[in-house]
Amino acid sequence: MLKFIKGHLDSISGIEIYPIISLLIFFTFFTVMFVWVMKSDKKYLEEMSEMPFDNKNDML
Repeated sequence: MLKFIKGHLDSISGIEIYPIISLLIFFTFFTVMFVWVMKSDKKYLEEMSEMPFDNKNDML
Protein backbone atom coordinates (compact mmCIF):
# COMPACT_ATOMS: atom_id res chain seq x y z
CA MET A 1 0.00 0.00 0.00
CA LEU A 2 2.83 2.41 0.83
CA LYS A 3 4.39 1.81 -2.59
CA PHE A 4 1.07 2.66 -4.20
CA ILE A 5 0.81 5.96 -2.33
CA LYS A 6 4.48 6.82 -2.78
CA GLY A 7 4.23 6.16 -6.50
CA HIS A 8 1.42 8.66 -6.87
CA LEU A 9 3.07 11.25 -4.66
CA ASP A 10 6.31 11.03 -6.65
CA SER A 11 4.43 11.95 -9.79
CA ILE A 12 3.16 15.26 -8.31
CA SER A 13 5.53 18.14 -8.91
CA GLY A 14 6.24 20.42 -5.96
CA ILE A 15 4.98 17.92 -3.38
CA GLU A 16 8.25 18.03 -1.41
CA ILE A 17 7.41 21.47 0.02
CA TYR A 18 4.41 20.21 2.05
CA PRO A 19 6.40 18.30 4.71
CA ILE A 20 8.62 21.36 5.19
CA ILE A 21 5.61 23.65 5.58
CA SER A 22 3.92 21.28 8.03
CA LEU A 23 7.10 21.03 10.12
CA LEU A 24 7.39 24.83 10.22
CA ILE A 25 3.74 25.21 11.27
CA PHE A 26 4.18 22.56 13.98
CA PHE A 27 7.40 24.11 15.29
CA THR A 28 5.99 27.66 15.19
CA PHE A 29 2.79 26.69 17.02
CA PHE A 30 4.55 24.95 19.88
CA THR A 31 7.20 27.67 20.15
CA VAL A 32 4.50 30.35 20.40
CA MET A 33 2.58 28.29 22.95
CA PHE A 34 5.75 27.76 25.03
CA VAL A 35 6.52 31.49 25.01
CA TRP A 36 2.91 32.32 25.93
CA VAL A 37 2.95 29.91 28.88
CA MET A 38 6.28 31.23 30.14
CA LYS A 39 5.22 34.88 29.89
CA SER A 40 1.63 34.49 31.07
CA ASP A 41 0.41 35.63 34.44
CA LYS A 42 0.66 32.79 36.95
CA LYS A 43 -2.41 34.00 38.82
CA TYR A 44 -4.45 33.79 35.60
CA LEU A 45 -3.23 30.24 34.95
CA GLU A 46 -4.08 29.22 38.50
CA GLU A 47 -7.56 30.73 38.17
CA MET A 48 -8.17 28.90 34.89
CA SER A 49 -6.94 25.60 36.32
CA GLU A 50 -9.42 25.89 39.21
CA MET A 51 -12.35 26.82 36.98
CA PRO A 52 -13.68 23.23 36.45
CA PHE A 53 -13.99 22.80 40.21
CA ASP A 54 -15.69 26.14 40.82
CA ASN A 55 -19.39 25.64 41.67
CA LYS A 56 -20.50 29.22 41.15
CA ASN A 57 -20.17 28.89 37.36
CA ASP A 58 -22.53 25.90 37.04
CA MET A 59 -25.19 26.22 34.38
CA LEU A 60 -27.55 23.72 36.00
